[in-house]
Amino acid sequence: MQSALRASRPVVTRGLAIVPNARGAATQARKRAGDISDAFVSLSGQQFTPLAPKYAALKGRLIKGHEEDLRHSWERLLQDLRQEIPIILELGSKVIPEINFKDIANASETFKQEHRKRGVAVVRGVVPEKEALQWKEDLRDYIAQNPHTKAFPPEKPQVFELYWSPTQLRARAHPNLLETHRFLMSFWHSKDPTAAISTSSPTSYADRLRMRLPGDAKFALGPHVDGGSVERWDEQGYGRGRVYDSVWSGEWEKFDPWESSCRLPVVSDLHSGVGACSMFRMYQGWLSMSTCGPFEGTLLVNPLLAKATAYYLLRPFFSPRKGVELGAQTASETVTASAEFLASNNWALDPTPTSWLQGATPGHGQELSPLLHPHLDLNHTMVHMPVVRPGDYVAWHCDTIHAVDKVHAGTSDSSVLYIPACPLTEENAKYLARQRDTFVKGEPSPDFGGGEGESKNVGRILPEHMETLVGEEGCRAMGLKEWNSSAEGLSAGEREVMDRANKALGFYV
Repeated sequence: MQSALRASRPVVTRGLAIVPNARGAATQARKRAGDISDAFVSLSGQQFTPLAPKYAALKGRLIKGHEEDLRHSWERLLQDLRQEIPIILELGSKVIPEINFKDIANASETFKQEHRKRGVAVVRGVVPEKEALQWKEDLRDYIAQNPHTKAFPPEKPQVFELYWSPTQLRARAHPNLLETHRFLMSFWHSKDPTAAISTSSPTSYADRLRMRLPGDAKFALGPHVDGGSVERWDEQGYGRGRVYDSVWSGEWEKFDPWESSCRLPVVSDLHSGVGACSMFRMYQGWLSMSTCGPFEGTLLVNPLLAKATAYYLLRPFFSPRKGVELGAQTASETVTASAEFLASNNWALDPTPTSWLQGATPGHGQELSPLLHPHLDLNHTMVHMPVVRPGDYVAWHCDTIHAVDKVHAGTSDSSVLYIPACPLTEENAKYLARQRDTFVKGEPSPDFGGGEGESKNVGRILPEHMETLVGEEGCRAMGLKEWNSSAEGLSAGEREVMDRANKALGFYV
């Protein structure tokens, strides 16, 4: 089938395919230069404000005809949260399911059930500890050789604008990590058996790295959700796949965060935000290069998943009757944490939709706070990752609320490589074509700030080095080699998506 479809052949360099002017590559304007602070209102120094009137109209359309159902749904959700949150408070970090890499082929039912419910996991020993520690030293050498490397904050670098260092390329393609991604993505399912998606074919998304130092308080990123903000309500964003329709119709319990086919048409970056992800990441994740625990510059997650997602989606439709002045959007934490303020009978569906989408701003990530989202009790339900060691992998579902320690109170660095788990889809393949183009040029990955990036870096990896560095599977995950849609054991949907991906990547037309 593949040979019949090919109309042109890619340029081959030592077994590595590089497609000049590949379909989909470099077809979108590059984003302006920036760093991680540009992705979030709270880090960029801006203020949350009401959105344009069109968002009020949008909210009205979403729930039209379901207003009464939505009100009852909200009350059921608040009741469920009142029951679930005490469990989170009691368990703390123990609520996060863990598994050893050597056991992923035979994961226990307990792990599976908890992971589906919580949407987070720690996979221990994905990479040998000695190897992960060596990666950190190699990165330090690479940064030292290239002192012009951009980072946040500039006066004391913590998050580096690096995407193509030999270490990052090697880590993303590590066989154990790719196997971990297959395992995690297998928790997703499709209601459409012919959906053009393959969770057994990981694709490589180039992201940054963090080396947070003791005492740092600048990289104090509060509770947030990536993958867009206003896009979750917008008909041209997540609405393209009707991802949250059950929430808008007043049946939030029917929302399935693990259904993949509805996510395929989603546009998660309608406003070209710097750092806004346009690829379908089933999980965000990082691989640790250090030992760190709670309050040591690590990650916090909200392990409520489906219920928390339903809450931050419904929150913009409801306002408190008492506790805030008319027109105000927040109150003091003393007020918002009170039982009287949180009581169901203190909240009413707005008779006329407002343009507020609490914590959402076009071009930035979705942010949450105890003031804007009081029923989630974020001061207490944001749970620290347990102690992780070099080579451990931490993953969280793409809808999960997460944050980082406000202050790194530890005594050693908290260093991680950001490596999400992404399936093979046609849209992801189109992104890979663009990402491949930036790799060849040494420029920042397309979702991130533009500029010359690593194009002049000492020690930069060139395309002809990749086969030796990451092997065939690693090259394929980056869009540098074509997918074999003739392989045995593939579903019809997997064969379809591989053919579409190969076309998007320019291997045949």
